[in-house]
Amino acid sequence: MSLKHLKQILTSEQTREADKQVIDSQSISSLELMERASTVFIDSIKDEISKSDKICICCGTGNNGGDGLAVSRILQSEGYQVATFLIKINDNLSKDCQANFDRLENVKIINSKEDLPHFAEIDIIIDAIFGSGLTRPIEGLAAEVVQAINFSKKKVLSIDVPSGMYADKLSDSEIIVKSYLTVSFQRPKLSFFFPENSIYLNKWMVADIGLDENYIQSLSSSYFLLDKSIENWAKSRQRFSHKGTYGHALIIAGSYGKMGAAVLASKACLRSGVGLISTYVPKVGYNIMQTSIPEAMCLTDECEHFITRIPSISIYNAIGIGPGIGQNPESKEALELLLKNANQPLVIDADAINILAGDEKLKKLIPDNSVLTPHPKELERLVGSWKNSEERLQKQIEFAKKHTCIVVLKDAYTSICDTNGNIYFNTSGNAGMATGGSGDVLTGIITGLLAQSYDPLFAALIGVYFHGKAGDDAAKIKGQNALIASDIIEHLRIGE
Repeated sequence: MSLKHLKQILTSEQTREADKQVIDSQSISSLELMERASTVFIDSIKDEISKSDKICICCGTGNNGGDGLAVSRILQSEGYQVATFLIKINDNLSKDCQANFDRLENVKIINSKEDLPHFAEIDIIIDAIFGSGLTRPIEGLAAEVVQAINFSKKKVLSIDVPSGMYADKLSDSEIIVKSYLTVSFQRPKLSFFFPENSIYLNKWMVADIGLDENYIQSLSSSYFLLDKSIENWAKSRQRFSHKGTYGHALIIAGSYGKMGAAVLASKACLRSGVGLISTYVPKVGYNIMQTSIPEAMCLTDECEHFITRIPSISIYNAIGIGPGIGQNPESKEALELLLKNANQPLVIDADAINILAGDEKLKKLIPDNSVLTPHPKELERLVGSWKNSEERLQKQIEFAKKHTCIVVLKDAYTSICDTNGNIYFNTSGNAGMATGGSGDVLTGIITGLLAQSYDPLFAALIGVYFHGKAGDDAAKIKGQNALIASDIIEHLRIGE
């Protein structure tokens, strides 16, 4: 297992460096690289277009516009119905944009609002106005074109990035193309992972345009993609192993009315491959646990309805705490006792995070390399409010570094922050997983992986990815609307 195999997310400047490097190393021109990118874009959108569609391509005067002009020429040569428009943003086209303009006939020039295409008569709009190098809000004529595109409500396919969206940060304008599909070259943009941009990104995909992966991976980055390459990280089980080989996990969870959280976390922990699991619950949970999960050992607190203490913890390889425990003062005392006595990293979730959030003294007791798994509201309680998701990301980083822990922020693209402030964006999972108990399942998975001697960061990364993959597999059968947390457990297959 090595983090160097995870794909890095590049800045727009690094992307330009990678373009230049491949041009120099392969002895090709920038125009040839543009042709390659345009061909790859067309291959990526073939399922979205047909030769009966009326296609309109809106081009800017920079290299993104050059891509659009090349796309138009290639599509026309293949028999597609294409009308091409160049927005006269300024009088000077980039060198490669000019070269592609000169190779194409019947390009209509948009000099004013009166020259806009009749989008009502169009089936597909290809957006090639501004690319990933944009650093300021769209204004003037280009802004009018973007607004007209959005008003048309036609299917929009964007080249590399929706025009108006910044690649590396949140935009300071709402004049951004609302794209149905964005084809990003070589890597997704960091901005794709900000929730505010979801209204401009219905879906996106990455197209390989042949940049040098070894060079890209040599560049410095703090942002990484968690994708299917991690499937090779799971450990194989050995024939002559036994239950002791795969660790003993302790789950501390549940309270009156919330015993389902303990059941879900414990079942998920078992499905992760752990050898043994003990679940510590209030007395009210004993019969529920024994009948729901016969594979788990059950320990009970002396209190009937909630946790007031912790068991002896020396025999456990990993401990997860929080799902459904409530926030009673006695439960807080139990959490404090665990934090003071744990010699192993913990998985801290749900009510345990809410308890931590209200006490700076407890935060200082978090064992090094523990894994915290908040959803956005729990993170807000933990680190304070933010004005946007970009600031939220920075607060997540600051907390992880300050407390030497791993912070897993559960979201559409769950972000895992390690103790050095690196961020890993997960690409598995779907909206059907936005359902009660899904987070309890994740807590169980990560705790089980920790018990099997996975490094805490790898336990978090592997757990998050396979949790999402299980949700994707479940959604294929159940559908997203019908998906429940138990379905995620039933479809969990780590390393298989």
